Amino acid sequence: MSTHVEVIVVGAGISGVGAGARLRGAGIRDFLIIEAADDFGGTWRANTYPGCQCDVPSRLYSYSFAPNPDWTRVYAHQPEILTYVRRVADTYRLREHTRFGVRMTEARWQPGQARWLVRTDAGEFTARFLIAGAGPWNEPLVPDVPGLDGFPGEVFHSARWNHDYDLRGKRVAVLGTGASAVQFVPAIAPDVARLHVFQRTAQWVLPKLDHHIPKAERWAMRHLPGARAAVAGLEYRAMETLGRGFRCPGLMRGVQAIARAHLRATVRDAELRRKLTPDYTIGCKRILFSNHYYPALRRPNVDVHAAAVHAVEGNTVHGADGSAAEVDAIILGTGFHILDTPLAGLVRDGAGHSLADRWQGSPEAYLGTVVAGFPNAFLLLGPGLGTGHSSAFAILEAQLDLVLGAIKAAREESWAVLAVRGDVQAAYNARLQTALAGTVYNAGGCRSYYLDANGRNSFSWPWSTDRLRAEVGRFEPQDFTAS
Repeated sequence: MSTHVEVIVVGAGISGVGAGARLRGAGIRDFLIIEAADDFGGTWRANTYPGCQCDVPSRLYSYSFAPNPDWTRVYAHQPEILTYVRRVADTYRLREHTRFGVRMTEARWQPGQARWLVRTDAGEFTARFLIAGAGPWNEPLVPDVPGLDGFPGEVFHSARWNHDYDLRGKRVAVLGTGASAVQFVPAIAPDVARLHVFQRTAQWVLPKLDHHIPKAERWAMRHLPGARAAVAGLEYRAMETLGRGFRCPGLMRGVQAIARAHLRATVRDAELRRKLTPDYTIGCKRILFSNHYYPALRRPNVDVHAAAVHAVEGNTVHGADGSAAEVDAIILGTGFHILDTPLAGLVRDGAGHSLADRWQGSPEAYLGTVVAGFPNAFLLLGPGLGTGHSSAFAILEAQLDLVLGAIKAAREESWAVLAVRGDVQAAYNARLQTALAGTVYNAGGCRSYYLDANGRNSFSWPWSTDRLRAEVGRFEPQDFTAS
């Protein structure tokens, strides 16, 4: 492969695969995808913990240009999603554009040459355009717990699951009760001798309307014209109905009543139910979906500690409430570096300043995709685009419409440099923050990963997915400077 390409894509997860497929679809062949791992898949390659499953209906969790009529569950499990992403990559012949086992160490804009210099552990590359597709669910977050590094037993993060370690008959502590833990706790609870779940904050959990999709239905999805699109359309509208509640917190009372009824029906023990009842409006944190989490916590070999972990001393995990548990293994279900992604420290402008330097703890971009001062560069699944109900694929594809529109315009107009205007970005983010103030994300009474180091919501999109598609998915030349 050449060391100079028109477009370089960092990451080969759903963002990188989507970008590669769209580039090929637009007739652009001079591009390179670099990926630190050994295959496509991103977060669906890395997360192999027991019970790993999507929280968005499978038909929506797909590329629109590569629909899959053969999903076997309403909410697909990790192996099936990974197979799908890799199949799309192979369909669009992306392997011939991809170098695996290549980790980016720096991307620096070179103003004199109007190109990006991308340094990697496998050498240097240059490109006219840079597409950063590493995603926010990339780098596991390991909590700073005193004594954790000295724990004599087994410690691993859910995103780096150690399948060689046999949990059967072991005493296990789980730190964190987010989306991953809600899935793997029920999967491991029957096998361990004792399970201690340390819960810093109670989570709202809704029942998951999941089931196996029979062959007859899959046949219909494949062969009956419009069937798959019709079902996906109904699922999309159902999700958008839920989305209205995020924008109007008062509407979440009905959803919260469902979650409370689910808890009451599943957990009869009043003390355990008290521990598991949140004190904030549903939607303020990511809503969790599970039919198995609460039953798992009722098991006689499971203890719920309604406290964060204060310290680890030898084999003992100490909760902030004074509780303690002697364990053989610790599993971290503590999420990812969402808003402080390491990528931000690696991408630098012409003066050598990184995105992290520019952001100072509060990431922002125009339409979540382009950042003033970083020409010819695009962020996929960037700041200010997350919702509590939309598929990441819908967000990604809107961004790719913008990216391809910008690249096409630059090609047609012979623009060497394309950069979003600083005043346009500032006005957009001011409007975004004003709209976020009234959403459940900001006004729901909790502290979530939506809020950055400065307490600002740098994660969320405050409007509908329809509006996201319309606004984000459109390249407007007047918003940029070009030369």
